[in-house]
Amino acid sequence: MTAPSPSAPLPHHPVAVVGAGLGGLMLARVLHVHGTEAAVFDLDASPAARTQGGMLDIHDDSGQAALHAAGLHEQFMARVLRGGQAMRILDRDGAVRLEESDDGTGDRPEIDRGDLRDLLLGSLPEGTVRWGAKVTDARPLGDGRHEVTLADGTAFTTGLLVGADGAWSRIRPLLSPAEPAYTGVSFVETDLLEADRRHPAAARVVGGGMLFALGAGRGFLGHRESDGSLHVYVAVEAPQDWLDGIDFADTEAAKAAVLKEFDGWDESLTALVTDADGALVPRRIHALPVGHRWERVPGVTLLGDAAHLMSPFAGEGANLALLDGAELGLALAAHPGDTEAALAAYEEKLFPRSEMSAAESAHNGAMLFRADAPQGLLDMFTGAEG
Repeated sequence: MTAPSPSAPLPHHPVAVVGAGLGGLMLARVLHVHGTEAAVFDLDASPAARTQGGMLDIHDDSGQAALHAAGLHEQFMARVLRGGQAMRILDRDGAVRLEESDDGTGDRPEIDRGDLRDLLLGSLPEGTVRWGAKVTDARPLGDGRHEVTLADGTAFTTGLLVGADGAWSRIRPLLSPAEPAYTGVSFVETDLLEADRRHPAAARVVGGGMLFALGAGRGFLGHRESDGSLHVYVAVEAPQDWLDGIDFADTEAAKAAVLKEFDGWDESLTALVTDADGALVPRRIHALPVGHRWERVPGVTLLGDAAHLMSPFAGEGANLALLDGAELGLALAAHPGDTEAALAAYEEKLFPRSEMSAAESAHNGAMLFRADAPQGLLDMFTGAEG
């Protein structure tokens, strides 16, 4: 009788990134530029498994800085939406309180999130991303190594584990017990397709870029997308269970339920819901505590929403994810063979940067929907905010 053969060792990846969002892909790209290949694991079956969201304004001091580090800034600029930095601020009566055009000199060009993700994906060697790889567990093995288990029962080990897996990160518990909390604001997302042809009145209301139509405790935040559609976030300060009382399987009933929150608002604004194409999409806005941080744990770190989930009201989430990914990649390149020194250097900059942005996001969320809205936003843009 022969003795059973020992089990084969698990596959090992020197750098494993969980999550193929903007931050995880940026990290993989910057590492690739500096001669290190990362293995990226994502639960989606393919890059096209789900839509990637709407437009992003990419800031010159964060997202664009990351794109420069990745050697992709020129390709990024070729994909931006011309005119997308225009902005309109309206009140609940549909009156225009402030309007700014896009003269091409702004420092926050707009790009479709999907286009930006495709740019990053296309810049990586084939096979970098393992699709359909949902992480179910991760545990430390000592000496900074970790074992990661996937939903299909397979596992691997890694010398550096990076959680780039968003709000409900599976990697965060290795570092922190913090969990996202409801901010008190819920969104219902709508789309109006081929807006200039099919919805010309709504297209005029939104304009060529971003719309803020605000009142006490609620508002319409909209933007024009690169395909000519309008994407609208209907925002309501509401209890966490408000969305549970709406039947989103019945689109017309859902529209009626949402519009009950906008009684007396101008018809040009409520039409952004009434005339919407397709289903309405509910989304609660969650955030990690402002100033979320952790003690240094060997061989593992976080970036993007996994590290500092915040409300979207400062436009910083995607920008910080890109900058996190780039700065982590640069730190690793600057400390070859010393992962802990690289992680310490990265986190030293990460924590104060993300705390400042999270505080700004929380402040803006309160300011946007205060009782005299849109006055707070007007004061911010005119320099009158105290």
